[in-house]
Amino acid sequence: MARKKKQLPLLESVMISDVAAEGKAIAKIDGLTVFIPYAVPGDVVDIQLTRKKSSYAEGRVVRFESYSDTRTDAFCDHFGICGGCKWQILPYDEQLRYKQKQVVDNLTRIGKVELPEISSILPAPDTTFYRNKLEFTFSNKRWLTEKEINTDKDLSDMNALGFHIPGMFDKVLDIHKCWLQDDISNRIRNAVRAFCLNNRYPFFDLRNQEGLMRTLIIRTTSTGEVMVIVVFFKEDEEKRTRLMNFLASEFPEITSLLYIVNEKANDTITDQEVITWKGNDFIYEEMEGLKFKIGPKSFFQTNSKQAYRLYKVVRDFASLSGKELVYDLYTGTGTIANFIARQAKKVIGIEYVEEAIEDAMDNSHRNRIENTLFFAGDMKDILTESFIEEHGRPDILITDPPRAGMHDNVIQTILSAQPERIVYVSCNPATQARDLSLLDSLYRVARVQPVDMFPHTHHVENVVLLQKK
Repeated sequence: MARKKKQLPLLESVMISDVAAEGKAIAKIDGLTVFIPYAVPGDVVDIQLTRKKSSYAEGRVVRFESYSDTRTDAFCDHFGICGGCKWQILPYDEQLRYKQKQVVDNLTRIGKVELPEISSILPAPDTTFYRNKLEFTFSNKRWLTEKEINTDKDLSDMNALGFHIPGMFDKVLDIHKCWLQDDISNRIRNAVRAFCLNNRYPFFDLRNQEGLMRTLIIRTTSTGEVMVIVVFFKEDEEKRTRLMNFLASEFPEITSLLYIVNEKANDTITDQEVITWKGNDFIYEEMEGLKFKIGPKSFFQTNSKQAYRLYKVVRDFASLSGKELVYDLYTGTGTIANFIARQAKKVIGIEYVEEAIEDAMDNSHRNRIENTLFFAGDMKDILTESFIEEHGRPDILITDPPRAGMHDNVIQTILSAQPERIVYVSCNPATQARDLSLLDSLYRVARVQPVDMFPHTHHVENVVLLQKK
């Protein structure tokens, strides 16, 4: 017989004192740190513990006794359910303050390196409708909100087109208005949902792997172009043709209308054939007269306006005179490499994804940039002593690794190459701080510039300039 799980305690009248690096609020109770979502410092709450360890606990708010003076109202109807934009209840200046604190804490506590004065975080020009890409999931297992369950509303329609509920792969919240992307995204998504419901198109069953409609991906650019990718689970020519014709006629704004038939068990499209229904199979983003081609599988910073400001920080930190050989590690589609190429002698970009490198080369060609060279492969396998001997030792090295940071072998090769300056761009200040400590034997931190790419979330981008000691 299974042992009955012990009920964890309810903690009453607890003051929220701080915000954690991962975005949850913090309360301190008799030396125990408790992490709670959807609360802000100054709130006084009752907390139901959901998990308890020796040094910390997790919980959820079951009652607000009083609200913090710094709290603001959430603007999204889906707040607290979809799992995104968790900091809506914090005023934007407070969000920036905690992001700045996150960078300082990580570099100080984890990096343990000597630091200059850290520049104030660059705020985003737009705090809503700032993303250029969203992916929505079709599901026949709609997540029911507590409000719906407690009303007499007809719950027979269980279809949804929206976002996954955190921690529940087969449950999807039906999204009516999302504040993250230009409103064309809301109009297209709602029209597709209505069309599929009215014409009885089967929404995907994620657990049983059956149905027709799988995902909907919408990409936009600051130049006004729109890409829509409809992903079907199986081929149904008649239904597919009707839906694609509907989109083409209903939304002339769509400049790239594509579809995919993905019969795999997972949603990734990197290995899938993309078929063009209307327009081009790409869209363009533009910065300082440079055009960057974005295909259905391309990576591009999801906040275009703030990405431009980020790249200008990188270029400023690099202090290029036109004589430097620059290595751009984790170059992606070569956006940074091409952005700085006109100020450098030569730029060499390295990236794991072959399709991204193809886009990088195409972007150079389209912008008539002739001093770039790109290589595809695992960073630790390509960036070796023999590679450097063949292509030259870099004067400047730019690195923009994934959240996990750089592999130890890559760091050792960088130390061996000894570029004069390193510009380290990171979406995770914790792993960045760890890498800085490993580079500390030869380099000092000269400048630090946090950048807010994702308002209403705890995520923060950080740029560090390292100079040889």
